Amino acid sequence: MKTTSSRKAKQGESWPRKVQPGRAIVTVYRRKTPSGNFAYMVANYADGNRRRFDSYGSEADAVEAAGNLARRIDARDYVTASMTKGQSLEYANAVARLKPFNVSVDAATATVAECLKAVGGLSNLHAAAKYYAERHRQTVKKPVVEVVAEFLEIKKNRKASERYLKDLRLRLELFADDCRKDTCNVTTADLQDWLDGLRLAPGNYRNYRTVLHTLFKFAVARNYAADNPVERVERVKVNGGDVEIFTPAEITRLLHAAKEHSPDFTPCLAIGAFAGLRSAEIERLEWSDIHLSEHCIIVGAKKAKTASRRVVPIHDNLAAWLEPYAAMQGKVWPHDSVAFYKHQPAVAAATEVKTDPANNIAAQRPVKWKANALRHSYASYRFAQIGDAGRVAGELGNSAAVVHRHYRELVKPADAVKWFAVAPERPANVTTLQAAANR
Repeated sequence: MKTTSSRKAKQGESWPRKVQPGRAIVTVYRRKTPSGNFAYMVANYADGNRRRFDSYGSEADAVEAAGNLARRIDARDYVTASMTKGQSLEYANAVARLKPFNVSVDAATATVAECLKAVGGLSNLHAAAKYYAERHRQTVKKPVVEVVAEFLEIKKNRKASERYLKDLRLRLELFADDCRKDTCNVTTADLQDWLDGLRLAPGNYRNYRTVLHTLFKFAVARNYAADNPVERVERVKVNGGDVEIFTPAEITRLLHAAKEHSPDFTPCLAIGAFAGLRSAEIERLEWSDIHLSEHCIIVGAKKAKTASRRVVPIHDNLAAWLEPYAAMQGKVWPHDSVAFYKHQPAVAAATEVKTDPANNIAAQRPVKWKANALRHSYASYRFAQIGDAGRVAGELGNSAAVVHRHYRELVKPADAVKWFAVAPERPANVTTLQAAANR
């Protein structure tokens, strides 16, 4: 529709000029600028009762804008006049909802429309609002070093194992020494830079990331941080690589070296090799958990890594290695964790055999100690022996999927027979307790 001025404006070319393409009338004003030129202003009431002036450089632009504005006002008034009862109720409800916030329906819908352009949908808009609220909620400022100390104290009061506490303290105190910020101000970038700077192997990187995630989860729960910045720290893939195991010949040499040089370590070595317990579980194990007569080891929930009780069978060869210790009490490993791990390479080194021509003994290199190989060996030989991943998983305290993924077809059944036949040498005239019981 062509924009026209009112008749009165046309006759006199007077200012201000009234523009009326329909029912609504919009006024255009002309003002002289300090430079002597004219500026044109359109009186805009479209957003409510308060007037604002929209400025234009030419009369034609101002008149065109006034016409467009008048038509928009006409359209709005038409919609208002033709609203149904349901639409009127919607409007009334919208006004009521916005009243506590002192926001008009027009302002609210304009803002929502702009936000929808950015996020694409109401569900996304709601998620964005929640994210904003989380990121901007009030937090308690507390330095990282103090949060770490509080976290460790609470873990200690909750009776976390000494081994776990030691690992937490080692990693988190290193982090606290390097991070001098309040916990609420630590960012994902800070954490990523710190982890990258340590130049860690993938497995160790994953362990540090897990510990940091636990710390910040603790911090969020106590309002020391708005969210957990570790969530967005890069995850690295840890390749399991080839699972290392001992051969029957190697475990035989290790056990005999332990029996001669480290009697306290011998039962630990045998339990790891022929029952598959984790090193940490062996360190927590009591002699009262070993039931030779029932041929089983009870790994209690407090001693297991997974915090669930399990029963592990004692095979005949393991019973033979444990029989000399049947009267023992207290912990199976009576020393600390450091000594436990020092004994592993020490026993391996003791398997070295030097040449002895007089006794026709050839030299043998020492057995190489392989990390976690006792447990890996048990899992591999046991799976080959019975072919039941679920049963092996139950004995190990993990899942059938893990057993299939890591231990399937690593060894042959004939190798398993040899593994579970490794037993201490006995004089011919000595009868075992088990053999006597079977008579």
